[in-house]
This record gives sequence, structure tokens and C-alpha cells, in this order.
Amino acid sequence: MSDVKEVLGNYSTDITKTIEEELATITPDNLAEASVYLTRAGGKMLRPALTLIVAEAVGGKRENALKSAAAIELIHTFSLIHDDIMDQDDMRRGMPSVHKVWGDDVAILAGDTLFSKAFEIIIGTEGTSSEQNNKALATVADACVKICEGQASDMGFEDRFDVTEDEYMEMIFKKTGALIAAATKAGAIMGGASDEVIEAMYEYGRLIGLAFQIQDDYLDLASDEETLGKPIGSDIGKGKMTIIAIKGLDNVEDDKLLEILKAEENSQDEIDEAIEILSNCGAIEYARNLALESVDQAKEVLEILPDSSSKQVLANIADFVLERSA
Repeated sequence: MSDVKEVLGNYSTDITKTIEEELATITPDNLAEASVYLTRAGGKMLRPALTLIVAEAVGGKRENALKSAAAIELIHTFSLIHDDIMDQDDMRRGMPSVHKVWGDDVAILAGDTLFSKAFEIIIGTEGTSSEQNNKALATVADACVKICEGQASDMGFEDRFDVTEDEYMEMIFKKTGALIAAATKAGAIMGGASDEVIEAMYEYGRLIGLAFQIQDDYLDLASDEETLGKPIGSDIGKGKMTIIAIKGLDNVEDDKLLEILKAEENSQDEIDEAIEILSNCGAIEYARNLALESVDQAKEVLEILPDSSSKQVLANIADFVLERSA
């Protein structure tokens, strides 16, 4: 896992530099500072790194995919800024959220600026054909629509306790997986891959995106507070319908789990009781196995690529999604 983090760090240097160059013309100063704030706060930069790695893995040039990678990170950052406003979350990446520093109005404008800049950056890509640029643009635009649809679905689940597994999987694909899939597809497009390989790389991204979110659901119950950075079982406390909660409600006959999920406030003892119910009925193990299955399928998809160090990195990243502890 440390090797993957080192690889991501190596790619993030070029991505950060490109982003800062593209945002350097923004005025006034408060909007410029709010726009670049989260980029400087750090982060794994998994999505844009995937764009560059896929471009190399399909035999293309890394520099041809650099602006698309930067655009992917801008879209991701835009979504985080707006998510924090909607959820009224005060912290992001260990720092005060953008809206806590500059207020909601400037934060919304910063998100909108990043969103717009992402498309401008792709259009301005040099070294690739207009067809490649247009395909990358369409890919990112499609992901943006899906992110909004996923967020709306997630909000719609807040007062529902009859969410099905299929509904949940569709929601997490749109909210989390779609941008990862767009990142890998854009890398293949800018790397000059065939249509068959481009679609395979989209599927690879989709699968690791699903695994990424399911692993988050799993860690909320299987990690520890110090590692996770928040109380264990916080999803249960919020009554969130994760894949684990959905499977648990399907598997248990009594109403205790549903009562805990529906409660406006729960003690830690009640949350611990819910975790025990979910463990005993196999819901936690089910989620873990589902994530493992998605990663295995993602690595199978990579067989379409010729052997290379970049292909191996993609396989390692798929494993990293499940090996991370927070």
C-alpha cells in the first residue's frame, strides 16, 4: 500500500502544478484563494492519477492526458465544496471547509469556478485531436450529471428504510464511481486507445469506484475511531442506508435494528448493539465480500492491456482501495 501512495504522490506534483497554473488568472483574490484552497490542502489525488496512469498503460503519452487529469480533480474538488455546504460539514482534509473560511456565497462561486475551469482546460488540450478532446469533454460532462443524480438519490434515501440493494448500487455508482470511471476513460481516450479498450477502462473505473464506497461503508463499522477520524458507527447514528444496513434489514426478523436506524439520537451502546446485529446476520461480511468481488472483476478487466509497469500499478490501485484503513 505504501508503494501506491508513493506512486500517487509522484503524479500529484504535476497535477497540482497544472491546476495552479490554470487557476492563476482568477480574480478577485478571495475567489482565487477559495478555489485553490482544497488543492493545496492535500488529498490522495487518486482520480487524476488514474487518468495519467491509464494513458500510459494504453501506450499514450502522460503529458497528453495531464489537462484532463487536472480537470477531473477540479470536478472532484467542486463536488466536495458543494457537498460540504449542503451537509454543513465544518472540516475537510483536516482543515476548515471552504464555506467556513469564506462563507457560503464565495464557496458556491468557488465551486462553480472550478466546474467551469474543468471544461475550459479540456478544450485547451494540445497534442491530441479535436475528436479526443471532444470525447474527453463528453465523458466529464456525463460524470457531472451522474454525480448530481447520485447526490439527489442519496438525499432521497434519508427518510426511506426500504431502499433496495440495486437502488443503492446505482446511487453509489453515480455519486462516487462515475467520476472515477470518467477519470480512467478520459485517460484511455487521451492515450489514443481503441473504443474497446476505452470502454474496458471505464468498466475498470466503475468497479473500483463501487469497491471504494462499499469499503467506506465497511470501515465505518470495522475500523477504529483513531484511524477513521470519526466515531465508529457514525452511519448508523445518522440512520444512513448503507449496503450493510440494507442487507441487515433484509436478514433480521426483529425490529431492533430498524428502531435504532430510525431514532433521531442513539447512545453508543445502541450503536454497538446495531453493529453486533449486523455482524451476526452476516451483513458486514457481505459488504466486504462485495467489495472484494468488485476489485477482482476490475483486475480481470485489465487483462485487455499489454503487460507494463503502468498496468501493474492499476492492479495495485485496485487492491489499495480495499487495503486502506480510512
